Amino acid sequence: MRGSLVTPKRLMLAALCAVCLLACCGLAWWQWTRFESASGTFQNLGYVLQWPLFGLFPAFMVWRMRRLAAQNRAKDQAEDQARDLAEAADRAVAGPAESRENAESRENAVAAPTASVSRPAAPSKAIAARAAVRSVTDDEDAEMAAYNRYLAELNAQDERRAG
Repeated sequence: MRGSLVTPKRLMLAALCAVCLLACCGLAWWQWTRFESASGTFQNLGYVLQWPLFGLFPAFMVWRMRRLAAQNRAKDQAEDQARDLAEAADRAVAGPAESRENAESRENAVAAPTASVSRPAAPSKAIAARAAVRSVTDDEDAEMAAYNRYLAELNAQDERRAG
């Protein structure tokens, strides 16, 4: 856990949430008095029920943002651990005799855009779909095959953006 449990930012957020809740409860009370008056309608009663929910919404948003931030931190930690494990596996495969210079040159080669990948990557669904679409038979319509290739390219683009 980072930092203290009570910080000025957290106190300000709690104060803002409390002010919103109090203001909305006051508005709910005002709508209740309007409902009880001679000119009151059921619309006023509806507002009586809605205003407290509006007042709780800022507290819900703070809770949700903190939960999403914790999930992102856990995801980042998992990615860091996976990267560390991959690096440890690469070092184990290279053996203890590898010098520091060779390790640095290998790391630089991996970072270079024209460097080859040392271990083969698992084929993605998009590559398999493209390969399946490219095998056009004679009895297939050429226009349909072109459309399928287009869809496979779009799918591959989505896969690259997502992963």
